[in-house]
Amino acid sequence: MPAEYQALVHPFGPLFDKDSRVLILGSFPSVKSREQAFFYGHPQNRFWPLIAKLLGEEVPLREDIEAKKRIILSHHLALWDSIGSCEIIGSSDSSIRNVRANDLSIITNAAPIRKIFCNGAASYKMLQKYGKVPESIPVGQLPSTSPANAAWSLDRLSGEWQQILEYLQ
Repeated sequence: MPAEYQALVHPFGPLFDKDSRVLILGSFPSVKSREQAFFYGHPQNRFWPLIAKLLGEEVPLREDIEAKKRIILSHHLALWDSIGSCEIIGSSDSSIRNVRANDLSIITNAAPIRKIFCNGAASYKMLQKYGKVPESIPVGQLPSTSPANAAWSLDRLSGEWQQILEYLQ
């Protein structure tokens, strides 16, 4: 039986505080992230090992959401996704249709965001097509940490992603 589209609304809110300087946007939560009700929940997604490496932190346990929140907020990061609702098959970014963007002003009006980085091409494409970003905030695209982007090793991702550090100073 072929997989079917599901009409979904993003199941959890953004992670940020008044000191967040860099906003990292995914596209839409994977099945595993939706089950966990938190960002980058798939065990093979390299986001958490990558962020830990860049920030000099221990890699948090997959189920330790409080440790993940502490890492993000203590380093002045923010997390959310470009898409607020869509139709999707499983976790497949390529299947996404009928998109409604998340309202990023929830974050950009409350925190001094210096730059928005999209985690992968799908997030960037969706943000460009459907999102609204204040003109004063630059947007960049980074290679995806998804297991679907297997051509990129953790070291190679780290080389590209280290540019977020200059906006955290």
